[in-house]
Amino acid sequence: MEERVQMERVKLGDQGLVVSRLGFGCGGLSGMLNAPLSHEDGCSVIKEAFNVGITFFDTADIYGENHDNEIMVGKALKQLPRDQIQLATKFGIIVLEGFQFSIKGTPEYVRYCCESSLKRLDVDYIDLYYQHRVDTSVPIEETMRELKKLVEEGKIKYIGLSEASVDTIRRAHAVHPITALQMEYSLWTREIEDEIIPLCRELGIGIVAYSPLGHGFFGGKAVVESLPNESLIGMHPRFYGENLEKNKIIYNRLSNLATKHACTVPQLALAWLLHQGDDIIPIPGTTKVKNMKENIGSLALKLTQEDLKEICNTVPIDDVSGPREMASLSKYAWKFADTPSK
Repeated sequence: MEERVQMERVKLGDQGLVVSRLGFGCGGLSGMLNAPLSHEDGCSVIKEAFNVGITFFDTADIYGENHDNEIMVGKALKQLPRDQIQLATKFGIIVLEGFQFSIKGTPEYVRYCCESSLKRLDVDYIDLYYQHRVDTSVPIEETMRELKKLVEEGKIKYIGLSEASVDTIRRAHAVHPITALQMEYSLWTREIEDEIIPLCRELGIGIVAYSPLGHGFFGGKAVVESLPNESLIGMHPRFYGENLEKNKIIYNRLSNLATKHACTVPQLALAWLLHQGDDIIPIPGTTKVKNMKENIGSLALKLTQEDLKEICNTVPIDDVSGPREMASLSKYAWKFADTPSK
């Protein structure tokens, strides 16, 4: 194997997990935003990510048809040193017909999902195991107690939540420390800044930023390149009709600013996110090695407070057109993720 690039490694939360400064979201290798890659091609992208210094890989049991993404990631891990990888996967979303979902967080289901993921990934343990969305019919304490047992049994090392409310995070953390919270965070989705980020910093919880390039928008999707036919992103409210036309104006303004910084738009968008704090780990995904290497270039960009302010002024959050999620998922967003009293 070629010599690996040294990438900065940082603590994710206060529980001992250390990850690469940039992670890799593996879900897109199995479709969603584009056509799925073959396992061979997907594995070669993952191995290339490792070669350029990424050690933090994110998947979930719902990515790809028939759990395809976990199986692919498992194959890639066989070709990499397992002890140097931080593997994250998730449970809790059940995909129904017609792009509808249900959420399940019962103790029995937690255990069933974890043991199924361990088999598919063909590993002895999962480094970071997230509840993918919060089951608002089950007290979070019940879900957490089962996750805590899985930690005690060595099946998982650290516990994470995704799209959890302030109350849910506090109550979960009281049962067993939460290591990381995975939330959508990017230049055009900043709603976690007021309550969620300060809470995570108070409790020592790291933040993993999913869709850090706005589902590829800041990579030029639907602006400088057309959407692939297989992409579900055409259903996303920010990517069609009048919303898209308004959002293109934001992209073009950011593109002018990127030229000034002698970088690309995705590099500037990721650099802005990286400058929000060392406890924020973006996990951009891509099917192209060229894009991944370009994303890594964001780590070298140094921005001043004036630069950061200028970037925010270039992408005013009130100018972003359209809700951040498709309707079928929006009801599971963090603002609605309180659970019943125990």
